[in-house]
Amino acid sequence: MARIRRERPVLLAAILSALAALAAGMNKWVVLVLLLVMIFTALFNEAPVLKAEPVEPVETEPKAPPSRLPEVSATLAGLDIPVMVLSDDASVLFQNRAAEKAFGEVALGAHISARLRSPGVLDMVRETIATNAPNQIEHSERLPSERVYIVRSAPVEFQAEGQRERFFILSFRDISEVRRIDRMRSDFVANASHELRTPLASLRGFIETIQGPAKNDQKAQAQFLGIMFDQTTRMSRLVDDLLSLSRLELKSHIAPDEKVDLVPLLGHVRDSLVPLAKDVGVDINLHLPEGKVEVLGDRDELVQVFENLMENACKYGQEGKTVDVWLRNDAGQPVEVSIVDKGPGIPAEHVPRLTERFYRVSIEDSRSKKGTGLGLAIVKHILTRHRARLIVKSEVGKGTDFTVRF
Repeated sequence: MARIRRERPVLLAAILSALAALAAGMNKWVVLVLLLVMIFTALFNEAPVLKAEPVEPVETEPKAPPSRLPEVSATLAGLDIPVMVLSDDASVLFQNRAAEKAFGEVALGAHISARLRSPGVLDMVRETIATNAPNQIEHSERLPSERVYIVRSAPVEFQAEGQRERFFILSFRDISEVRRIDRMRSDFVANASHELRTPLASLRGFIETIQGPAKNDQKAQAQFLGIMFDQTTRMSRLVDDLLSLSRLELKSHIAPDEKVDLVPLLGHVRDSLVPLAKDVGVDINLHLPEGKVEVLGDRDELVQVFENLMENACKYGQEGKTVDVWLRNDAGQPVEVSIVDKGPGIPAEHVPRLTERFYRVSIEDSRSKKGTGLGLAIVKHILTRHRARLIVKSEVGKGTDFTVRF
């Protein structure tokens, strides 16, 4: 019965074929014989059973676990500090984009010395590989620009299925800005103390002279008192500028939100500097557009900016006899104020450092013109608060252009 159920489609097809043959006029005995043969074949014919020959088992070697280098590389690729992955023989297995940008591309598999030739870094890497302990040193790069890094090497180990894999991570933390700020702070303290020490020493010397040898010399006393007054005025200006810098640093993160019209402001600054300009033989020419030119700012601080820039142009560019002040307000362009003199100009190597505190192109020339060395530093801090830029262009023998871009 189980075979009949299994072969039911075949049996049904055989009966239908027999009925079709009878309907076509075939002999009924022939049709019956054929039907019996088909039924017998379907029910009693057995398919040959093939016996599978036993297959001997093939011994397979255990597969080594996959390397973890791709995972380590993918993780380090997202860091914004230079990082390299080294092998046990100090060959470079991976470097991220930050490392390529800082040190150039290194061929994978090449020794680390192909790119970094610092004996200190190479000795540190060798020691880390030998001792399997982290190390770090300070490393300086001179080209293309001076940079200072804290270089750290550390081992990274993985254990999987009895297999041990070890890499060494070489990372570079850029501390150039920290070093620059520290140097600026120490320079500031040294310069400030020096600027105050000089007039104080002069005052002390004159006071001792007046109290001693010139005690009864009225003419000498009058001369010394005049010099002492100049020295105290210089110290007063210096202290005022230092206080101004401190106040500006305290509120440098607060942008002013008042509207200031630069047209009357520049006119006011020019008028206040006319006496100084006449003393040094310079004409200040204003080139102003019609109508208002308003920017967001603090009026008093902007007056201080343009007074400083125009005064410097008159003092240090007096050989050119003229100072031109241009106010530009072109459609779709930022507002710009340019103060241009035709003086001796500034050598290119000094231009990037002009806004540093106490930095002077010529110390004697600055002091003879009663400068404190802080004016452009104050200008920079004010413009930083106003979210503006100071652009300096100068050519020796042709003059200097200070442009404030809002």
